Amino acid sequence: LCCCEYVDRRGQRNHLAACCCDCEELDDGCDRWLTCKSLPPGALERIADTIADRLRVPWFSGAVKINVSLVPPLVLLPVFLHVAALHFLLGLIILTSLPVVVLWYYYLTHRRKERTLFFLSLGLFSLGYMYYVFLREVVPRGHVEFSQVVALTCGLILMLAALSRAKKDPGYLPIPAGNEKPSHQGLPNKSVRGSSSGLHGISGAASSRAVNGEAKGYCRMSAEQPEGVKKDWCTKCQLVRPARAGHCRLCGRCVRRLDHHCVWINSCVGEHNHQAFILALSFFMLTSVYGITLTLHTICRGRSLFVALFYCPGAYSDYSSALSFTCVWYCAIVTAGMGYILLIQLLNISYNVTEREARLALRDNTGRRLLGGLVIDTGQYNRGLLCNWGHFLSLGSSPPQRSAEDIV
Repeated sequence: LCCCEYVDRRGQRNHLAACCCDCEELDDGCDRWLTCKSLPPGALERIADTIADRLRVPWFSGAVKINVSLVPPLVLLPVFLHVAALHFLLGLIILTSLPVVVLWYYYLTHRRKERTLFFLSLGLFSLGYMYYVFLREVVPRGHVEFSQVVALTCGLILMLAALSRAKKDPGYLPIPAGNEKPSHQGLPNKSVRGSSSGLHGISGAASSRAVNGEAKGYCRMSAEQPEGVKKDWCTKCQLVRPARAGHCRLCGRCVRRLDHHCVWINSCVGEHNHQAFILALSFFMLTSVYGITLTLHTICRGRSLFVALFYCPGAYSDYSSALSFTCVWYCAIVTAGMGYILLIQLLNISYNVTEREARLALRDNTGRRLLGGLVIDTGQYNRGLLCNWGHFLSLGSSPPQRSAEDIV
């Protein structure tokens, strides 16, 4: 393939120059629109799939497909922030509507069980653009020292390094070799328990404690049934899970100690990357708060941080100050949301419970609401604050112990 050619979704060789040709779905849709006829079911989806397949850029080994969800943050975020800097009321409207739009899009993709790069693109581009505005609009005012810029840059680099580590394997369980799907009949007529490797082993006893509830797609058979498999058998991956593992419906894989699927990193948070996820959130909070502090002390001198955030009379005196103040409020909104996520994560770690286990406990009404409902204590793995944090800090460092408590 030359740099402008590609193989389309139908397996046919195509060229970028013909991206607007032979679009039967779009032609039919235009004809129906001109004749005031309704579109057939699924027509819009087919048109969107065709456009997404033909949205490509030239590359050495052939035209590379561009993920459509990457584009909106790159285009809309700078436009919205610059428009918001024109007037206080515009800033109030835009900064209020942005979180609503993001939450609506999250609800839409979550309901459709779709993976999207929109949130990861929004997060990374927001970091880069805020850093760019800080260097261009705030630093030239001369109130920020070189050491402070270095500290902010180091915090950003450390956060990106932790984020890169969090994007790696969260602890996927190995799929059976050769795509073989072992059936229930192939297992001995005894209870089955999960091993640390994710492959199935045999247990002669059924006296272990089961995980509260189970996600959709798993066998709900009781552990006391002598010829049934235990409820850690995944019917989708066709393997037996170790304790606390779960199946992610978005990734389509089973993950060790599954906490949740995070849309901000477009990956699961599990046993192997949970520590890096917490580290990335912590570095983000420190860096963001430090950047907000430096910016407010520059454009609202002589005022405390909290007062300057809500009352800065000279913020809209010039466009540079207005843009900086608008970016501060955007960062504050994002930081508040990430701070809430970090708080929930720290509380869950303190009680040794995962988001998945808390959700299942709420569904089955088997957990206790603590701290005003911020944390759900299942009482299953809670061994005290120090032991719980020691367990979290040792995740992935050694094979899990095969004790009776860890067997599902």
